[in-house]
Amino acid sequence: MATPANPPAPVSSATQPGEHIEEVDVSSEMQGSFLEYAYSVIYSRALPDARDGLKPVQRRILYQMSEMGLRPDRGHVKSARVVGEVMGKLHPHGDASIYDAMVRLTQDFILRVPLIDGHGNFGSLDDGPAAPRYTEARLHATALAMTESLDEDVVNFVPNYDNQLTQPEVLPAAFPNLLVNGASGIAVGMATNMAPHNLVEVIGAARHLLHNPNATLDDLMEFVPGPDLPTGGTISGLAGIKDAYATGRGAFKTRAKVSTESISARKTGLVVTELPYMVGAEKVIEKIKDGVNSKKLSGISDVTDLTDRRHGLRLVIGIKTGFSPDAVLEQLYRFTPLEDSFNINNVALVNGGPQTLGLRDLLQVYVDHRLDVVTRRSRYRLARRLERLHLVEGLLIAILDIDEVIQVIRQSDDSEAARSRLRTVFDLSELQAEYILELRLRRLTKFSRIELENEKQQLLSEIAELEALLTSPARLRDLVSVELDEISDRFGTPRRTLLTEARPSIATSASSRKNAPVLEIADTACRVYLSTTGRAIRVDIAEPVEGADETAVPLVRRRTKHDAIRSSVVTTARSEIGAVTNLGRLIRFTAVDLPNVPTNSIQLGAGARISDYLAMTNKKERVIAFVSLESEDSIVVGTRQGVVKRIATGAYPNKPEFEIIALKAGDEVVGAAQGPDGEELVFVTSDAQLLHFSASAVRPQGAAAGGVAGINLGAKASVIFFGSVDPAREIVVATVSSATDALPGVDPGRAKVSLLGEFPGKGRATGGVRAHSFLKGEDVLSLAWAGPAPSLAVGTDGSVRQLPDAGAKRDASGTPLDAAVGSIGTSL
Repeated sequence: MATPANPPAPVSSATQPGEHIEEVDVSSEMQGSFLEYAYSVIYSRALPDARDGLKPVQRRILYQMSEMGLRPDRGHVKSARVVGEVMGKLHPHGDASIYDAMVRLTQDFILRVPLIDGHGNFGSLDDGPAAPRYTEARLHATALAMTESLDEDVVNFVPNYDNQLTQPEVLPAAFPNLLVNGASGIAVGMATNMAPHNLVEVIGAARHLLHNPNATLDDLMEFVPGPDLPTGGTISGLAGIKDAYATGRGAFKTRAKVSTESISARKTGLVVTELPYMVGAEKVIEKIKDGVNSKKLSGISDVTDLTDRRHGLRLVIGIKTGFSPDAVLEQLYRFTPLEDSFNINNVALVNGGPQTLGLRDLLQVYVDHRLDVVTRRSRYRLARRLERLHLVEGLLIAILDIDEVIQVIRQSDDSEAARSRLRTVFDLSELQAEYILELRLRRLTKFSRIELENEKQQLLSEIAELEALLTSPARLRDLVSVELDEISDRFGTPRRTLLTEARPSIATSASSRKNAPVLEIADTACRVYLSTTGRAIRVDIAEPVEGADETAVPLVRRRTKHDAIRSSVVTTARSEIGAVTNLGRLIRFTAVDLPNVPTNSIQLGAGARISDYLAMTNKKERVIAFVSLESEDSIVVGTRQGVVKRIATGAYPNKPEFEIIALKAGDEVVGAAQGPDGEELVFVTSDAQLLHFSASAVRPQGAAAGGVAGINLGAKASVIFFGSVDPAREIVVATVSSATDALPGVDPGRAKVSLLGEFPGKGRATGGVRAHSFLKGEDVLSLAWAGPAPSLAVGTDGSVRQLPDAGAKRDASGTPLDAAVGSIGTSL
């Protein structure tokens, strides 16, 4: 092979003139680049700041909308305009990420307290939002609280991405947004997933921490018992929540709110009105259809979505004839998203770095931030008022010697000379002299002088107040607490999510799913308690001791924390019991989802509000007693107008709820009980009359009857207590006197506790005997109660109040109380 005439020159490893090649280690370069990228994602995109609970893009949206003047009292503007302003001035990323963040801030099914008021289609859990050119937005009133006082140097401002503008490093955040609205995000090597909470509860915990810096987690959980999800539902099992509050990591199960209703005369259905957090109706329907087709679910005839904007979510699941609704519901809980899991991972930025925070840490970070904001705001306001006071004092000097001031100015060659002579002649500062030179002639009137003197006094008062505030940490904490309380009053809403200790239904393994019983929660014997403040708990009954009362709770040392017992019933976890209301209705329900409290530490405060548990919509209706629907003892009720009625056993209609007494206009049920014919029925009236007679004197009637006369009432008197007691036990009568025109809680009144044996019995429909003697200024009984000793009084705040010892004469006047009593019941 011939050699080419002109072979190519060999390649030299030497660099060309002016070039420089630096050899680097690839692994080191990749590691450094990855760390820079990870830090950028963690700090600038994915994780919220623990102080205001916002990611950078969310903070920029709210700040820019505030700068654009998109207040709640002004019209909406196109979302595309907001996105463009944020992208052009503050956010270095694309419009899609800005609009996605903006949409989330409007969705009330994602956030417990939305921050943007959207107009148009902003999506749902099943569908995405419309394009930004079709939707409009403005700030919500809550967003104004987040951005309030930004112009008063309350936070640091940092440059935007091109150093042309500035933006707040963090928002002032007038409420703990991170806990209230939660957060979710995926960074590099870490993620955050935080549940929403109730605004009133979180603010209550923050205020408690403000005044009690050494408060424990248990103290704070008295205010924040668990998450409060925007879509409501029920949280089953609280152990995982306490783990999350202690360590920052935990999990809990959420259940849909489901009721059993009659769809037609012969068909029953399960009606879903609330779904677990982040679960849409279409997803549930799809899973139900898949379960029916794969034979995992049985007993379901159809699924109908009746959701609309007026009535909200309403998903109706038809049950086939012959199938138990409870059994079908348990299957739905196991195999569909009607029961779901939420994993808590409280990761947020603290001092620029990611940290996993528990409940106390999250509240502490916010409280420290808010204290710093109020301190900086107070310093700013103090500086401005000192500046204004300086100018006002100069103006007063000028007005007092206005003729000489005018002469000095007229004799000066120019403004600089006038300024200099004013400072020399009147001992003014440069700012005061300049301000006087700019003074308009209309300010020289006598009225302006009075205004300036008043303004000076007002400024001196405000300066003194601000200086006292800045020198007193206690006053500063009080101010922050008061401002938080105002936010709670303005934006607080009732709790939506019910917290229970019920065992979740989701199986954890294939074998457990295969062998799972139809009803996982055992139908154990239990006693259900109703407290005087409307909370209900369930206490399991252990195996009875031979020779002991089988209906009694085991005789162990029990501890009650606040509250007293109003009513109790022995039943089983899945048996139907009745809740009697003051409107004369009986509502059927089971106690399976009530908080199950151990017998050695019964705390009524841990119970569920029975009105929420029964989904009672009428605010005037309240539960006054529990009764057993399987007992042979008849139910007896007494009304405010003195009517008594016994309902015959077995006369209960087969309906979820029904009337048990036909009430007259203006009447209501004041008491209900259940017992044999040998018990005594007790009436106590507002004019201090007590009547008791045997229950056998009242003939049982059907549910639709109106009852018979129980006690004859005096003029303007009404029944304030009715109950049934066992005469074989030691029964006491507690009464509290007051004045008709006394304001509630102002005058505690006088209390007396007597034995029921002191009161002679009389026949039905008589007037009774005197139960309390009124002193001067007293004319009415505010409270009365009769039941087994000992009696327990509860204040309006739920705390225990001390009553006198039993043994007073039946017509005694009682002894003064130290504090007002809200209700009386029996202790455990």
